[in-house]
Amino acid sequence: MDHGRSSPDLIIFDCDGVLVDSELLSCRCLSEILSEFGIALSVEQALELFLGRSTKAIEQHYRDLGQVVPDGFLPRLKSKVLTTFAASLQPIPGIAGVMSDLSVPFCVASSSDIDRVALSLDVTGLRAQFGERIYSAQMVRHGKPAPDLFLLAAERMGVQPSRTLVVEDSVSGVQAGKAAGMTVWGFVGGSHYRGCNGRAILSGAGADRVFSRMIDFWEA
Repeated sequence: MDHGRSSPDLIIFDCDGVLVDSELLSCRCLSEILSEFGIALSVEQALELFLGRSTKAIEQHYRDLGQVVPDGFLPRLKSKVLTTFAASLQPIPGIAGVMSDLSVPFCVASSSDIDRVALSLDVTGLRAQFGERIYSAQMVRHGKPAPDLFLLAAERMGVQPSRTLVVEDSVSGVQAGKAAGMTVWGFVGGSHYRGCNGRAILSGAGADRVFSRMIDFWEA
């Protein structure tokens, strides 16, 4: 699909960093909870290592380093993230307007757990836009950067990958969308991209287009 010449038959939105401005909040939570378990990880390192990745990827990272994350880590992290999101999470500016104007089907496909995605959409007033069209890395064997999640979403929505547009904010998400044979737009309007060249990062990962404001969504 050439984004400059035709419209997609389906748009798949990532959640964190695309629909909701959550990446800094979640990485701060991760840094704080790992510290409680004696593992040092700065917010900047968390963004670099785990942006767009699942909790499985976090555990695997430390397993590969020979560090076993204690059993209580994931429940503690989940509790911290949900509490923080309920108190502080904001939608990406302009995203509600983009979705209300869409004339093609759309859904969300996220590396986060279903309950975290649901809370994110509820807190920011976006849940009604998606209904049950929510897909999570919990539903597939391999999370991003593997294409599995996006391919599942397209299959469930009844659309060919080549006619699907993915909107992503992470390298792993861009790579997953391209591996699925989809057009991918990189979004760098989240607060986690302040002070760094997100355009270069996502273009380098293979994004077909990179933009920073939702009001420019359809601007080629």
